[in-house]
Amino acid sequence: MRVGLISDTHGLLRPQALDALRGSDFIVHAGDVGDPAIVEALRDLAPVTVVRGNNDRGAWACDWPETAVLSVGVVRVHVLHDAKALNFDPVAARIGAIVSGHSHKPVAAQRDGVWYVNPGSAGPRRFRLPISVARLDIRGARIQPHILELSA
Repeated sequence: MRVGLISDTHGLLRPQALDALRGSDFIVHAGDVGDPAIVEALRDLAPVTVVRGNNDRGAWACDWPETAVLSVGVVRVHVLHDAKALNFDPVAARIGAIVSGHSHKPVAAQRDGVWYVNPGSAGPRRFRLPISVARLDIRGARIQPHILELSA
C-alpha cells in the first residue's frame, strides 16, 4: 500500500505535488490546507485523511479534526499538524507512524520503532526550505518512508 503525504499547502496545490501523489492508495494532508478545493482535488486521486492546521480557520475547516488515525492493514498512522502537540505514547498505542506538518521541514526519522514523518511544505516556499511531499510504502507491518523533493 502507498500512502501519499502532503502538508502546509497554504492555498497552493502545485501540479508537481499532484503528480507525486498520483498512484497513492490513501492521501494524508497534515494541515494548513488553506483552501478546501485542495482537499477535493486530492480526493480525485485517493481517499483523503485531513487534519486542521493552525492556519485553517475558515468555516470550511471547522469540522476537520485536530488529529486522526488512518489504518492501513495492521499499521496505524496517527496524523496531527504540530508534532509538539503529541500527548500520548505512540509505542504503547501501537502506532506505526506519526505524520505531522507545521515546521515546513521534511524529515523521516525512526524512534523506538515508530516513524516520525513530516512531508515538509508543498505550498509557498518558506525561507530556503525545499518544496516537498512524502510517501509511506507499507507492506504488512513494514513501513518505508520516502521524502520527495519537488521542482518549484
